[in-house]
Amino acid sequence: MLHPAPPPQRSLAERLGTRLRLLAPGLALCAVAAGLALAATLVLPMLSALLTAIVLGVLLRNLVPLSPRFEPGLAFAAKPLLRLGIVLLGLQLVLGDILALGPGMIAVVIAIVVGGIGATLLIGRWLGIGATQRLLIACGFSICGAAAVAAVDGVVDAEEEEVVTAVALVVVFGTLMIPLVPFVAGLIGLDDRQAGMWAGGAIHEVAQVVAVGGALGGTALGVAVVVKLARVLMLAPVMAVIGLQRRRALATAEGGHGADAPGRRRTAKQPPLVPLFVVGFVVMVVIRSLGVVPPAVVAGAGVAQTILLAAAMFALGTGVRFSMFRRVGVRPFALAGASTVVVGGIALAGVALVA
Repeated sequence: MLHPAPPPQRSLAERLGTRLRLLAPGLALCAVAAGLALAATLVLPMLSALLTAIVLGVLLRNLVPLSPRFEPGLAFAAKPLLRLGIVLLGLQLVLGDILALGPGMIAVVIAIVVGGIGATLLIGRWLGIGATQRLLIACGFSICGAAAVAAVDGVVDAEEEEVVTAVALVVVFGTLMIPLVPFVAGLIGLDDRQAGMWAGGAIHEVAQVVAVGGALGGTALGVAVVVKLARVLMLAPVMAVIGLQRRRALATAEGGHGADAPGRRRTAKQPPLVPLFVVGFVVMVVIRSLGVVPPAVVAGAGVAQTILLAAAMFALGTGVRFSMFRRVGVRPFALAGASTVVVGGIALAGVALVA
């Protein structure tokens, strides 16, 4: 009996070509949006390319019907490109600069991250918000905004709506902090250095910190960025703790349901202890701190990082639908507001003690 011949195997080049054709429309759209966001910062330097990009994404999604052919490329930009941008972010950190803050300010940074995450998780539980959603908000607001949200998603595999909600809240509340921090700093009499430290300790996104530091002045900008990058460095240990706890929770759940019984298969995927892109981020920090990277390469990586993150922010923005906020309700907003107050309060108290 004759059997039909199996279909011919496509070559790697053919598969890659098909994949690229699928991703091309969405990636091209992200590239255009990133270019517009960067151009806007040249005209108005006080703008952040990342914030501009995510606003463009939100407006496009909610004002214009978006063809489904863009979706694969947008999804690619929102995850792999975002993670690559986080890896390159590591080249902007020098351990010596962070150590130069002194043990007191380093302790304050640790208190901001640990206290912010712990308090946000407790308040979120009290508000009845799901565990994954409150963890995304807690890490996003306490560490480094959308990058931290992406890192947590890499460990816990959150729902898309939860990720987009957390990123949107980071944008909304971090943007509100841009005029608020300089106003309050002047009101309570902080000098430029103290105000910069507070901005770096209190504000969610690196781009938002740069915007505030620039408004405060040159001295404030430098120290604000270093303090913020010290918080970014906490990304790796926090992800390791979350990954370990996630593994233990899955092991407990599987053990309670007899996952190791004969004939029963494990269905839960073991999360990474630390996502690979966070490992890449740490490797870049170490390489930069060794002083072996030429300044031109660091500058080029900074530009590439901004472009990648702007494209990713645009893609994430296209995931924000105004109807989503009606569906999720006011509780995530309440948690985001509370988390902003807690993180800002710990940072201000710490600066008052050590600066």
